[in-house]
Order: sequence, then structure tokens, then C-alpha cells
Amino acid sequence: MTRSRRKPSARVGRRPSTSKEELAAIGIELFMEAGFEETSIDDIAEAAGIARRTFFRYFPSKNELAWGNFDEHLAAMRASLEEIPENVPLSEALTTALHEFNTFPDSEAERHRARMRLILHTPALQAYSSVMYQGWRRVVAEFVARRTGADPDDHIPRTCGYLLLGVAIAAYEAWLDEPGSDLHEFLAAGMRTVTAGLDYSVPQPPSPPSTKAANR
Repeated sequence: MTRSRRKPSARVGRRPSTSKEELAAIGIELFMEAGFEETSIDDIAEAAGIARRTFFRYFPSKNELAWGNFDEHLAAMRASLEEIPENVPLSEALTTALHEFNTFPDSEAERHRARMRLILHTPALQAYSSVMYQGWRRVVAEFVARRTGADPDDHIPRTCGYLLLGVAIAAYEAWLDEPGSDLHEFLAAGMRTVTAGLDYSVPQPPSPPSTKAANR
């Protein structure tokens, strides 16, 4: 049986043109309503009031649509890092960039939750997500490389890219699990653990009693 699907209510009567972020918003709404696999490019194009071929002017595939205008956000992150003064410690610079990249208006919170839930929990998107994460990690690695006189592909810059990505993903998972929580609190907690070292969050065992004290 073919399941009927309503078009996104906010788009009824809209003119047949859109922006990349608007098209992504329409797609995400349909994905959350009907399922990622069940929603076709034709469904998205119809809901947006555009031709199927026009869809491909914005996104090369349905998989990329979930990420919206990600390249633009990466460019903004790279520019923001470049503007940080050299005397700002590396950990502080990366923490600032992480918070700025993941800042969005309160009015976009629910849509952003839907986007991240889709990205993190949709099996069909996992392989594509790894490609997008690679671009994000590269921005971090390039910045660390400039600061340390290394190459972006060297071990430490590459490690920093993975560490920050891990902080971000863990923060989003916690944010999605706890409605009403503050994403930036999770990001800050994760960065404190990374910048202070792993011992920051691991209770240390008590020191064993000395032989002298034990013989008393």
C-alpha cells in the first residue's frame, strides 16, 4: 500500500524557488515524518516546488541534503580560526571555535535537533557522514599544524581533529538524549576533559599504605 504523505505545511503556496538551507529544511521535515529511505528526491522537489533537475543544482545526492550548507559553515570556521590572535593558547582557540561552530539561534533548535538525530541515527547516512567529518577534522588539523609548525597530516594535528570531533559527537548525543539540556555545557565539559588530560575525569585510586605504617 502506498502511504500518503503531506507536504511540509510551512511550504504550502510557496514560490517555486529556494535556497540550499531552505531545501535542506524541507527534506529534513520529510525525512522525520516519513523516514529517510521512504522519502525520494522527487518527494523533496515536489514539496519545495522545484523540478527534480533543480534539486541537483543544490545537492549532488539525498545524503548530502541532511548536512545543509556544510561547506559554508566549514569556511566560516576556518576564517574564525584564522582571526584568533597567536597569543591565544591553542586549547582556548580550539574551544572557542568548537562553540562558535555549534552555535545556532534558539528558533532553530528543534530543526537542528532533527538534523542531528537524522545524521547520528540513520544507518544509511553513516558512510556519507564519514566524508563530511573528514572535512571538519581537516579544518582543525590545518589550524593546529600552523600553530605547531607541523603538517596537517602529521600525528598531532590529525589527533586534535579526531579529539574535537569526538567531543562534538558525544555532546550532541547527550543533547539529543536530554531534552531541554544545554549543548554548550556538554561541549565545555568535553573540552575540559581533553585540555586537562584524561586524568581529569578519572578518579585516582588511593595510595597504598607505606610498609612502615602497615607495621605499626
